[in-house]
Amino acid sequence: MIYNIDTDKVITTHPYAKEFRIWRNRLSTSEFDAIVQELNLMIDQKDIHTAGWMPGKNWNGTIFEPIYTKACSRNEDESGLCFGLFVWHVFHTRSDAWYSGKFEKDGVQIKSRTYFRKRI
Repeated sequence: MIYNIDTDKVITTHPYAKEFRIWRNRLSTSEFDAIVQELNLMIDQKDIHTAGWMPGKNWNGTIFEPIYTKACSRNEDESGLCFGLFVWHVFHTRSDAWYSGKFEKDGVQIKSRTYFRKRI
């Protein structure tokens, strides 16, 4: 479950839902499930995550490689957006609560969303 950090309200809409469905449908069920499982494992390890910093730059040989090679037809920009939407999907479907927002680092806007575990 994702909460807007500014309003403390649950976010119910999925950004770029149409694009995410298209990209998701280019992956097999096992590829999709493996990506979701890996993201959940990563999320379980820390209380703060910035989507674009989670996967690293080189996806060759990783569970995320099919996002680039299959889902997004080797388009780097689309792959980055698709990965961010996977992260959104995983946070959105988790039972625990997370805040999400866009932030800056050293005065520069971070391109991807950051998620913080919400303590209830």
